[in-house]
Amino acid sequence: MRLEDIPDVMVIEHESFSLPWTEQAFRSEMTLNHFARYIMMEVDGKPAGYAGMWTVVDEAHITNVAVRTAYRGKKLGQRLLDELLDLAAGLELERATLEVRVSNDVARNLYTKMGFHEIGIRKSYYSDNNEDAVIMWIDLNDRSQAAGSTEGSV
Repeated sequence: MRLEDIPDVMVIEHESFSLPWTEQAFRSEMTLNHFARYIMMEVDGKPAGYAGMWTVVDEAHITNVAVRTAYRGKKLGQRLLDELLDLAAGLELERATLEVRVSNDVARNLYTKMGFHEIGIRKSYYSDNNEDAVIMWIDLNDRSQAAGSTEGSV
């Protein structure tokens, strides 16, 4: 992801999340947070999704995985997550974690399919409705590559 991608990221962000990050938050992530890593996905030269993580010691803390509404249902979220986990493994990180809304069955199913395990709950994690978050972890050393082809390039 580059700074010039931020306007497209903001469209994806607003389509994907009820508590979207601000443009300034992404600018800060990309210019000030030396632990942040973000990737963009394009389909036919058009922005289709993005994903990000923070590298903390030997762990990847996944911050965002989002796909434009028009491109959903094509396994692009899986491809983005797979690329992000490959990046984490390439940085010699040992495990990855994320939080996901308890009600987000689509994301939870994807994460489970990718090898994440639910290990706990963060009570009232989301400030918009006080919804709980499920905490999920994966050991990157044990991760197997996801099967299936996708249309996007990262």
